[in-house]
Amino acid sequence: MQLSKHPIRSLMAAAIALAALPAMAGENPYSKAVFFGDSLTDAGYFRPLLPEATQGLSGQFTTNPGWVWSQQVANYYGLNKDPNGNGQNGDNYAVGGARVSVEGSGALGAIPSLKSQAARYLAANGGKADRNALYTVWGGANDLFAAAGAAGAGAPPAQVQGIIGAAVTDQIALVGALKQAGAQYVLVPNLPDVGITPQFRGPNAAAATAMSVGYNKALYGGLKQAGIEFIPLDTFSILREVTANPGMYGFTNVTGTACKINPANTTGSIIGCNPTTYVSPDAYQTYLFADGVHPTVTGHQLLGQYAVSVLEAPRLQQVLSHSAQTIGRSRADQVSNHLGARPADGLSWWGGVRGDLQRYDHADLYDGLAPAGLFGIDWARNGVVVGGFAGFGRLNADFGNSRGDFTQKDTTAGLFAAWYGDRVWVNGQVSYTWLSYDVNRKVQLGPATREHGGSPDGSNLTAALNAGYEFGTEGGFRHGPVAAVIWQKVKIDGYSESAAAGTLATALGYDRQNVDSTVGRIGWQARFDGGTVKPYVQVTYDHEFEDTKQASAWLQTLPELGSYRVPGLDFDKNYATAVLGARMDLFGLQGNVGLSTTAAQKRARDASIFATVSGSF
Repeated sequence: MQLSKHPIRSLMAAAIALAALPAMAGENPYSKAVFFGDSLTDAGYFRPLLPEATQGLSGQFTTNPGWVWSQQVANYYGLNKDPNGNGQNGDNYAVGGARVSVEGSGALGAIPSLKSQAARYLAANGGKADRNALYTVWGGANDLFAAAGAAGAGAPPAQVQGIIGAAVTDQIALVGALKQAGAQYVLVPNLPDVGITPQFRGPNAAAATAMSVGYNKALYGGLKQAGIEFIPLDTFSILREVTANPGMYGFTNVTGTACKINPANTTGSIIGCNPTTYVSPDAYQTYLFADGVHPTVTGHQLLGQYAVSVLEAPRLQQVLSHSAQTIGRSRADQVSNHLGARPADGLSWWGGVRGDLQRYDHADLYDGLAPAGLFGIDWARNGVVVGGFAGFGRLNADFGNSRGDFTQKDTTAGLFAAWYGDRVWVNGQVSYTWLSYDVNRKVQLGPATREHGGSPDGSNLTAALNAGYEFGTEGGFRHGPVAAVIWQKVKIDGYSESAAAGTLATALGYDRQNVDSTVGRIGWQARFDGGTVKPYVQVTYDHEFEDTKQASAWLQTLPELGSYRVPGLDFDKNYATAVLGARMDLFGLQGNVGLSTTAAQKRARDASIFATVSGSF
């Protein structure tokens, strides 16, 4: 089919737009993304060696122009996605045609192995791997092809197995070397099912699939046996699920190829595939494979989205414990502040309502609103107060960027004790909260949206101590320092996500969360003690003493590998809290209404509106 000049421009624009996953908002968990691999990961290693006139429309092993999965992952995290080599200085060292440890050469020159790629990176960085970077080691496909070629040429089985065994051994050693050099996070995708690719479909499909399965089992089994921690990516299962139901993902052809390699493609290679050599103008969208083994840019988009979901889903689970801690602090504040001064002797009651708002990364991480209620009974004598309280709340929240939602229910029972003098006051509390969640996580794969759910339970044990001193005269303006410590231990049960038929590859399991929070608070408060309405204000500096933990999960398609770890969410450890309110006497009752909000947080805001009413029995 002949394409005019303008349609080609349109195709280029569409392909590039299609390739771009939404960029991540907020604090970046990784300092850089470094890739070692072959043509599936190559971001354009050979592009400078192509004729200058064709470089804008070619250079990668897909339906050019566009991005492969590695570029999409790097782009999501706002990191460098450019190739490294042939005068290019990016962080993607992958080279089309590369084997794990065997050096090669092709029509465009030398093809450094994954081992050489990593060695060049480490040499340029003093032999050290950045512990905060995300590394990827994806290889073995070309070693598999070499083994298949040897078998086809009549090589003995031992030689064929030796090719595969050496590649597996060397890939394990490469991942281990990166870990030894300081790398924390190494993504190791397994091989796709070669048997479903156009090149191997037919009578050899079963044998090709068996080779992929054998390589993957040996690779992951060897890494686990060696005690090397890594992040698995099950490309074998995800691509099988896509080919089993292609229409759901926007594909109309998963058996043919989108590119004409010869004679229309003058390079004779997929690296030269561009809109002028597509089999149809929309082939980059409707075909899964560009040639016999390489995905189109749309296929790569799915792989990129899948990789991001595996990296980000464990981090989303930390939102659950963080929301429980945030509501726990707000609840502890309302309990502490239900008395504003020394109460009259005797038995009294109090009840309050509250609305807590949580919003992080401008809602790109999550946001939600939690109405809650509390009721308590106090007994006072000579400034000493003891009592108990109970409450219930419900948070409805959305994960940002259409990644799902969750509901958190909390039921609380606690004890309260205090002493109020003329100028000094101190109160303390301890409470236990029963937590329950309904979590719905969404994974976008092209036009398809997968949903995975779970309903873990949990708990929050909270203890808080508040104290203050006031200057000024009774019945007038009073002010003084305040201090507090709020300690919480949040536990959330581990669980396995639900998965509809044909969606297990994106379903994860999560370990039990056990998270501590210790917030120290110092500040100043001021109030008017006279009149029917008594306004007050309090401003504090808050500091979280506990460090962020790594997040973890496991792939349900590969449970034998156990859990992998990624960086945890980096919430602010230092911020300010301001409270503005008023106490009043009304119809023989005492009321307290106000607003509290955090400030000086990076792209975050916790706010609460509250109202409390109290009276005597």
